[in-house]
Amino acid sequence: MNRRHFLGAIGKPAAAVLASAALRPAGLLRITDLTRGITDSPIQLASDEDFWHEIQQAFTVDRTLVNLNNGGVSPAPAVAQEAMKRHLDYSNEAPVYTMWRILEPQRETVRSRLARTFGCDAEEVALTRNASEGLQIAQFGFDLKPGDEVLTTNQDYPRMINTFKQRERREGIVLKQFSIPTPSEDPSEIVRLFEANITPRTRLILMCHIINITGQILPVKEVVQMGRRRGIPVIVDGAHSFAHFTFDHATLDCDYYATSLHKWLFAPIGTGMLYVRRDKIKDLWPLQAAADTQDSDIRKYEEIGTHPAANYLAIAEALTFHQGIGSERKEERLRYLTHYWAKRLLQHDRVRLHTSLKPEFSCAIANVQIDGVDPGELTNHLWKNHRIIVTPIKHDEFEGIRVTPSVYTTIEEMDRFVEAMEEVVREGLPEKG
Repeated sequence: MNRRHFLGAIGKPAAAVLASAALRPAGLLRITDLTRGITDSPIQLASDEDFWHEIQQAFTVDRTLVNLNNGGVSPAPAVAQEAMKRHLDYSNEAPVYTMWRILEPQRETVRSRLARTFGCDAEEVALTRNASEGLQIAQFGFDLKPGDEVLTTNQDYPRMINTFKQRERREGIVLKQFSIPTPSEDPSEIVRLFEANITPRTRLILMCHIINITGQILPVKEVVQMGRRRGIPVIVDGAHSFAHFTFDHATLDCDYYATSLHKWLFAPIGTGMLYVRRDKIKDLWPLQAAADTQDSDIRKYEEIGTHPAANYLAIAEALTFHQGIGSERKEERLRYLTHYWAKRLLQHDRVRLHTSLKPEFSCAIANVQIDGVDPGELTNHLWKNHRIIVTPIKHDEFEGIRVTPSVYTTIEEMDRFVEAMEEVVREGLPEKG
């Protein structure tokens, strides 16, 4: 069986995949024939380049460049792209019938599958356009009075900070931010800092599951439970965590969680998920108006007017692709790629890593700095001279470039990145001319 047939099979129903399994070479069989199991552990498989070569072929990425900004938005595998095109073509045959009456009800299957993956009830999952939309539903959804405080760190996502700043300007609430160690390898210290910054006026907490600028994984469950004891709701920014590393809702025990599905799940661009615990839905306002009959319905958060069905239905193919790889195998591969480049660069005295390499505190996102080199200029140099895409980060307390490989990233591409960085360590950036 050739690769094209193999890649197409990833998106087929399990029965069809297994029925054709006998035709496949052993190396291709391992990703889909899950009933037989895999002898290698996820850690062992993380460095098996033959296995990951087949995963890499599932993507239609441009191999003339090296994309190390998958944390921003990831390309989708071909099966998800093709599903979206198929649904879009069908929608346009007669949208009021094909899209509204045929395709739209199929969103419920996607809702159920996402809930199953997250480990919650389908009636607690709303389909959104991205993490920002889901988080803003929660951030604007609480009734707050002038002088009420909302608490978060100074490393949260700028759009979410601006959401609270707008409520400051408009309603007179108070945004309070505090600093956390970078990197941090003491979860109890993070919990202590959140608790220490609570005042009698604190009404709401926002926290990241994994911080976008450093890749720091935070102790969500402990902060959520601390807030619950004090009667303070905690909104969890999971933009970068879902389908990135292995966890479920029970791991977090949260009441409010939002994520983007076009990052680590590899779903079509413009797809996200909002979780609201069932008994909290009634009291959380939607961002756009919904009828009072929907007060306790998770779908009130999806009232955005006319919207495409294709993007959301293709989430199903991305989920199947993710499950075919296996969450733990995917996590260990992502961590392996990060350690591959980071440990080599850390051999140089001028290189600093603002991310812990301990597995409980990071995965695929890391922030690296070359002392004396401006991250913006370094980003431009890597692109202009090496066709490598990274993200410059300038925070008040640290700076560097954010590096985020993905499952389609090859070892050769990681080598090219390391060699380009080592050249800068040795020789500095070329003079502008």
